Amino acid sequence: MKTTITTKQLRSAIAAVREKSPLVHNITNYVAMNNSANALLAIGASPVMAHWKDEMEEMVSIAGALVINIGTLDGEWIEAMEIAGVAAHKRGVPIVLDPVGAGATSGRTATALRLIELCHPTIIRGNGSEIMALVDASVRSKGVDSSAQSHDAVDAAKRLALSSGATVVVSGPTDYITNGKELYTVEGGDAIMTSVTAMGCTASSLVGAFVAVESDPMVAATAAMATMSLAGERAAAISKGSGSMQVAFLDELYNLTPDKV
Repeated sequence: MKTTITTKQLRSAIAAVREKSPLVHNITNYVAMNNSANALLAIGASPVMAHWKDEMEEMVSIAGALVINIGTLDGEWIEAMEIAGVAAHKRGVPIVLDPVGAGATSGRTATALRLIELCHPTIIRGNGSEIMALVDASVRSKGVDSSAQSHDAVDAAKRLALSSGATVVVSGPTDYITNGKELYTVEGGDAIMTSVTAMGCTASSLVGAFVAVESDPMVAATAAMATMSLAGERAAAISKGSGSMQVAFLDELYNLTPDKV
């Protein structure tokens, strides 16, 4: 049965992020750092972009959530991700994993699977190809872009959720959120969002902000994706192209107060 959260739950989640301003620790890629940090500030959260392995445990200890994004990888970054993820899991800090490019190379897929095994993420968010690649090694993605529609990955998302214990988010024209048993959907957004770099990475960071203040990962993930969708729709309506869309999206996030939902 497909369902989703209520408007009241969405308003409450947005209000909680703005009131509590959770610190979201992001180990993310160079392309996404600025976009994600600005989006977190716009929604009312507090971002930190840190990947130095020697400070991972200390940084995690003060964070409301940890977001691990494997967009730009090297050995030291992977080690930092593992240290931070293990520390966060031990402390009960919610973890969001974005398996960027899983399915593009065997190394990326293996890294994402190892992080799932070691860190036990609370939420895994990716596009259709990325989620499918984590379940079936034969699936190949088009670099960091999806070669599959989000609805193609629903069965894989359910299987991944059941095997990992995580809530799984598949983003696309329709977003699907599942814990292996329930299936929530979010409609909306705009096709121009796919022409703005790091939108998916930004979504994962927003998921981190919401799961820092909302104990139910299904509600947190759905609220974050609905927030992306609403801001994207409203920004697209006043944008002339992908450049102005990026700025308008941040403005719409900033102005998206609970009473405007």
